[in-house]
Amino acid sequence: MENIGISEFKKNSFVDIIKELLNINNGYVTSKLLTSLGIHRMYLKIMVEKGLIKKVGTGIYMSTDKMEDDYFIFSLDLPNVIYSHFSALFLQGFSKNKSGKFDITVCNNYFNYKLKKHNVFYVSKDIYELGLIEIKTKFGNKVKAYDLERSICDVIKSLKRLDLEMVKYSIKKYLKSGKRDMKKLFVYAEKLGCKEEVIDIVSLLYDGKLKDLEVYYE
Repeated sequence: MENIGISEFKKNSFVDIIKELLNINNGYVTSKLLTSLGIHRMYLKIMVEKGLIKKVGTGIYMSTDKMEDDYFIFSLDLPNVIYSHFSALFLQGFSKNKSGKFDITVCNNYFNYKLKKHNVFYVSKDIYELGLIEIKTKFGNKVKAYDLERSICDVIKSLKRLDLEMVKYSIKKYLKSGKRDMKKLFVYAEKLGCKEEVIDIVSLLYDGKLKDLEVYYE
């Protein structure tokens, strides 16, 4: 979220300042941001009571005239989380929507009880940021996710934990896309330790022969 100096709003009331912050940040504001600006959190309570904003997460508030952006709210709540696998592919238009749970990746030593509701993948620090990008949700808010090549490698590597038909759908769509970067895909696969699996599955699907992948469950 954008950090605005309090001096820029010195002639305004605190409620007006918060309204301006909401405008700047696409309808969202956090109690942490207000504290950094020297604004008491009681003003958030006042605005909630007036129906101007609503609480959508721990210390996270949004304008009542906006639609909730679940991806953005979750990323504000847990900034160490990176959207991966099908969630990352969905954000980039390469997977069907999944309701309820997110596919997320965190470092091995990270834990938060809120992770239990989602599909969590733990990785070592050396590959945590491999393929990391910032992408906009359909509501125009930026979140952290893995790029296409990292996400394709991830779904192949985690095949036993995922829906087979969704894996087929995403890989086939990626291979038909002008956005694919096969060189990068195999570089990532090498670094992620799944190059052989990626080569095998891509070889099956690249020629349009959508063969069953059950063999990879063995």
